[in-house]
Amino acid sequence: MLVTSRMQLLRYGGRTFRHVARSFTPTHTSRVAPAYHTMSGTEYSKLLRQRIKDEVRDIKQRDPRFAPRLKIIQVGARPDSSTYVRMKQRAAEACDLATDTEHLPADISQAALLHKIAAINNDPTVQSIMIQLPLPSHIDESAITEAIAPEKDVDGLTTENIGRLTQRSGKPYFLPCTPNGIIRLLKHHGVQLRGKLAVVIGRSDIVGVPVATLLRDNDATVIQCHSRTANVDKLVGMADIVVAACGVPQFVKGEWLKQDAVVVDVGINYIPDPSKKSGQRLVGDVDFESAKDKASLITPVPGGIGPMTVSLLMNNALAAAKHQREKALAPIKIEPLPLETLPVVPSDFEIAKAQTPKDIAELATELGILPAELELFGSHKAKISHSVMDRLSDRRNGKYILVAGITPTPLGEGKSTTTVGLVQALTAHLGKPSIATLRQPSMGPTFGVKGGAAGGGYSQVIPMDEFNLHLTGDIHAIGAANNLLAAAIDTRVFHETTQKNDAKFYGRLVPRNKGKRTFTPSMKRRLQRLGISKENPDDLTPDEIARFARLNINPDTISIKRVVDVNDRMLRRVTIGEAPTEKGHTRVTGFDITVASELMAILALSNSMHDMSQRIARMVVAFDHAGNPVTTDDIGCAGALTALLRDAIKPNMMQTLEGTPVLVHAGPFANISIGASSVSADLIALKLMGTNKSTGAVATKAEPGYVITEAGFDFTMGGERFFDIKCRASGLVPNAVVLVATIRALKSHGGAPNVKPGQSLPEEYLTENVKLVEDGVCNLVKQIENVRKYGVPVVVAINKFGTDTDAEIEVVRNAAKAAGALDAVVSTHFENGGKGAINLAKAVVNAADQKSEFKPLYDLTSSFEEKMTTIVQELYNGKDISISPEAQGKLEMIKAQGFGHLPICVAKTQYSLSHDATLKGVPSGFTFPIRDVRLSTGGGYIQALANEIQTIPGLSTYSGYMNVEVNDKNEIEGLF
Repeated sequence: MLVTSRMQLLRYGGRTFRHVARSFTPTHTSRVAPAYHTMSGTEYSKLLRQRIKDEVRDIKQRDPRFAPRLKIIQVGARPDSSTYVRMKQRAAEACDLATDTEHLPADISQAALLHKIAAINNDPTVQSIMIQLPLPSHIDESAITEAIAPEKDVDGLTTENIGRLTQRSGKPYFLPCTPNGIIRLLKHHGVQLRGKLAVVIGRSDIVGVPVATLLRDNDATVIQCHSRTANVDKLVGMADIVVAACGVPQFVKGEWLKQDAVVVDVGINYIPDPSKKSGQRLVGDVDFESAKDKASLITPVPGGIGPMTVSLLMNNALAAAKHQREKALAPIKIEPLPLETLPVVPSDFEIAKAQTPKDIAELATELGILPAELELFGSHKAKISHSVMDRLSDRRNGKYILVAGITPTPLGEGKSTTTVGLVQALTAHLGKPSIATLRQPSMGPTFGVKGGAAGGGYSQVIPMDEFNLHLTGDIHAIGAANNLLAAAIDTRVFHETTQKNDAKFYGRLVPRNKGKRTFTPSMKRRLQRLGISKENPDDLTPDEIARFARLNINPDTISIKRVVDVNDRMLRRVTIGEAPTEKGHTRVTGFDITVASELMAILALSNSMHDMSQRIARMVVAFDHAGNPVTTDDIGCAGALTALLRDAIKPNMMQTLEGTPVLVHAGPFANISIGASSVSADLIALKLMGTNKSTGAVATKAEPGYVITEAGFDFTMGGERFFDIKCRASGLVPNAVVLVATIRALKSHGGAPNVKPGQSLPEEYLTENVKLVEDGVCNLVKQIENVRKYGVPVVVAINKFGTDTDAEIEVVRNAAKAAGALDAVVSTHFENGGKGAINLAKAVVNAADQKSEFKPLYDLTSSFEEKMTTIVQELYNGKDISISPEAQGKLEMIKAQGFGHLPICVAKTQYSLSHDATLKGVPSGFTFPIRDVRLSTGGGYIQALANEIQTIPGLSTYSGYMNVEVNDKNEIEGLF
């Protein structure tokens, strides 16, 4: 029976046939006059392409960044391949899809082609890839097809896509275009598949196998055979539906067919035909002339399945782009690791060893990081590319939370432990995605007394040995770059003072290479700064040569020291240049610990590779004898330093004990530098935790995630620098502050006996003493007031120990709330992991939803004296400042060079609000002494040194390195 909604004429092969445009159900009743009707793929393709175009337009209206892009790779220049590529390009244009066709030479090696495909797989701007077949004979087509990422394989030919298709419950990313086109065309013409017998002639992975699978999935009974199947004619004679895809011209004869069978001809074959200008004619795998009178529906060749294949390729390209978009818009789901806690908390190292971390690539996938944005360092750590920020640039940032502390004591307050416990609680227990951003610890404290910085107890970063030792080598890269700079400065002084003739010195500085001189990029920048516009080195006048070549560095002003990542007290003051080859060029200098270097501060404050290179170039490393600054770029070293730090600029990713993500990056010394993790890590984390600005039918991340970062030492040190230096550099606005306090530390501020690391605690710290807490809680109150001066909501985290009593805790809670804290929450994350910080996490979520009216403490246009006085009076509770004559002289030089507008980084003791470590609680009325100032143009601040702060610590009699061993299983033991 025919059921038609409209009739139209279709011109094919010089003859006119009637075409049924809608539904059809084959019957087996005899007919007076046979009638067949063609199934036009051309007709349906036009409808399909218009639907694709309309959908692309609709999505782009909601999301202007939506840009579907199909990458076509053509190897060689076969005319037929070029024709097919142009056909696909035109189809894509009709569907409003972008195509990028790359024509590769026919002799390209298989390895080079595989490398090209790998690069495209990793390109987030390309959502779909197709390889135009056939490939040259020296290339394995199967290997090339398999190399395509399954989620970009719009031909649907990879083993993963074909394998998923053939599984009963499998879900391939894409259906192969030709088989899918066959099914769609049959359904479009109303052919009933359920219960029908279908014979598929063909066994290829491209058509035969997948179309048989799709027919079965639509409840047809399928017989699959091929051109060599015995009695194939008998099998075809039973079929309600015949799909011919064997590649043999006119293989299926009309007399084989059952009356009113539906015939789908997939073949594309050329046979000789003298009547044609080309001498050949295109035919299918079915003898059309004999079959048309038996078939009820039949596809023409051309104009049948061919157009459907191309249109469904475009449909798959759209699906690939939609999949990528939906994946980007979908809420982040981080699967936590189960954590078993013991009543008696083992050592940090034992806890860390007992947990099996996730594969870091799996965690990256959960965060929505693409493989191309991840650089693996084994299974448990990786670097993240800054390209994440570009890809996610249209996202609104997540919530930004700072963890700071009260004025610390040798007992410590547990800021890192609180940071880790908080993200574990947020993500693993409240289902709210979060990322911790932490500094990388120096190996100096790791092998000294202080220990590592991975957190502690059941709230720590794992693997903790890798975290606390080399990690990915960033600190070593800083050390190498810093020491190259130090060597370059001393070398320049040596050569300038030992070569008195300007012309000869210039000749060595800008040597001839094959008879020609050229300026390096850094030399060109120095010429620009000097106002010399000449580009040919031979054109400089003697005066210009002298100005350009002679830096005239005053050795007494060199600020760059060599560095080492060891607590080596014997290097604090050294004399260099003692060898006879240095011709008496000795100089007294010293070493810093690597994390105290300006390059480490630069790494922490840079937001990109370009920003880092600019900061390095403008580092003032010394002054000349006239008082003018000499920069890294003047030395000609900026490019080399940037090259050494090219990988170090990428943040490192690790995880907590409960499998939540942690970005570990940079480790600036908290006494003399900003004491915070990197701007880069925060920016990337905030985008990963952000919400999409786009709207639409797909699920969107309606709620932002949380980025929890930490500032070193107390709020007046790390917190102040975070707000007044780091936030200015990053442009980020914090949502809330978590202020960590412990009963033990408050007792210390209340007058309890002093404690020393490694020694037993006095009884006052182990038994209830409410009076000591009442006397010491003033320090917490002052720090709450300090936070509120910045206009940011604050929550107090009471990091509880087993000896703390309810009465002592109640004193802290009451005082904190009276001082303006939104809440004061007891947290037991050290003993219980994220479960012990659930209430703290809820308080932080609430605080982050409050209005934050963040403002820096001082205006950059104020003078150094005004800014410093504001810090001392507002945050330290002091009365005034005093500046030593030596510091005042340096300060005037800094101002004269135009650097007086920079923010201030105060280097002082961490054990008091004041400059005096013995003054506990909240001292007042003191004058804050500034004995020295140092310029950090790369870091973008002026250092104000209050007292003798050691920039390289020393080792104690009993140090941490004494416990460290490597066992027979090649495992490190003895860390904390």
